[in-house]
Amino acid sequence: MLDIFKSPVLSIQEFFLLAGRTFRSVPRRPHYLNDIFLQMDTIGVGSLPIVLLTGFFSGIVMALQMSKALRTYGAVSQTGPIVAIVLVREMGPVLTAIVVAGRNASGIASELGSMKVTEQIDAMRALGTDPIQKLVKPRLIATCLMLPCLTAIADFVGICGGYLIAYFLLSLTTSEYWNGAYRALDYVDMTEGLVKPFIFAIVISLVGCFYGLRTSGGTQGVGRATTQAVVVASVWIFVLTAFIAKIFIAL
Repeated sequence: MLDIFKSPVLSIQEFFLLAGRTFRSVPRRPHYLNDIFLQMDTIGVGSLPIVLLTGFFSGIVMALQMSKALRTYGAVSQTGPIVAIVLVREMGPVLTAIVVAGRNASGIASELGSMKVTEQIDAMRALGTDPIQKLVKPRLIATCLMLPCLTAIADFVGICGGYLIAYFLLSLTTSEYWNGAYRALDYVDMTEGLVKPFIFAIVISLVGCFYGLRTSGGTQGVGRATTQAVVVASVWIFVLTAFIAKIFIAL
């Protein structure tokens, strides 16, 4: 009966060991700055088009749905504040993290998994290079730097999408929408909106690296690792956003 829990417990233990080794390696040299900048370009700039599309149409859909409910109470003018609060607190960080997880957690897992099954990582160890320092740390740092930036861009673009609906379909003036959106946000909202993507970035990068480094079974194993990385990272994003939201609500 207890054999069922051995594999999950072992996986959790190995994940936290990887996380601990990675965090310890962050201040240590060498830092491999070229690898960090390369990953920032891949994760940040490469994800920008899909993040822009996701944020823009999320704002449009949110404004359309909220306006239908608000019109019932004669409060259409509150469309701007609601769109801004929901996007900055919840939808912006979560949707951006899901998009980045689908694009980059899978990419990280497949890249490292291919290196693992072709024994490139073993060769790296034989040459005296720490795979955690060389492969995991640059991806962790790059994701932690770029995901909050992508989230801020998605939030702004989403609010702009809501503005188009408010202006052309709801007959709100520019000042009504933007003043309402600006006044609705405070420092706690913006802090929550930036803390979440930072934590999500740690999860996305470490989960992708974890499943990539433990890949086995040739090309089929790479496919399994890629799928597991995306699923696990996406689930943890929703779990963590509930806990973080509870903490900020208590504050």
